[in-house]
Amino acid sequence: MILSSQTGRKFLWVALFSVAFALVESSVVVYLRSLYYPHGFEFPLKLISPQHLVVELSREAATIVMLVAVGALAGARVWEKFAYFLVAFGVWDIFYYVWLKAFLDWPASLGDWDILFLIPLPWIGPVVAPVLISLLMIVCGSLMVLRMEKSGSFHPGWLPWSLSTLGTIIVLYSFMADTQATLYGQEPTPYQYSFLLMCLLLYAISFALSFRSPTSRVKA
Repeated sequence: MILSSQTGRKFLWVALFSVAFALVESSVVVYLRSLYYPHGFEFPLKLISPQHLVVELSREAATIVMLVAVGALAGARVWEKFAYFLVAFGVWDIFYYVWLKAFLDWPASLGDWDILFLIPLPWIGPVVAPVLISLLMIVCGSLMVLRMEKSGSFHPGWLPWSLSTLGTIIVLYSFMADTQATLYGQEPTPYQYSFLLMCLLLYAISFALSFRSPTSRVKA
């Protein structure tokens, strides 16, 4: 299927915004690492000042608001807005690491550990985890937009919702469970890749079921 010119322009602008926004985000991290990790980022984590912590939490909250706003502006209907949010988030997250690689030559590999997020607790894990999730977000968001442009609305049933919620809980647990490393400055325990694989599988099954749902084929 060929995208309409209007949808193609939306994809282009959403992608351009996400790539540029990723550069802004990564530049902030460059400054933070020069302050707290002048010899290179590594675990155990160092405590940042309360003032910087408040700023970081605010910045992360604002980041989500901005990505949601882009989706809301690009889409015309609720699920289309969500689809563009998925695309924006996925592109932003991947290019965040692309820019860090360009600026700091980091990460050295996709297995390097990173602080992924701070709300409500610090998330830590290997870079490959958010990258794989972001790739899936881009694919799913793009297919949702294509589906809605071709045949109408997109309305997942209760089972896809349940599976995707379970996948989210599992992967968030994998990121936030090691409180000894995040809150008490210890080395992280080995990452449980089985949790990541379960999450990706549940997301994929949920998305496939959503596309097969009769309600997803009804015209809006």
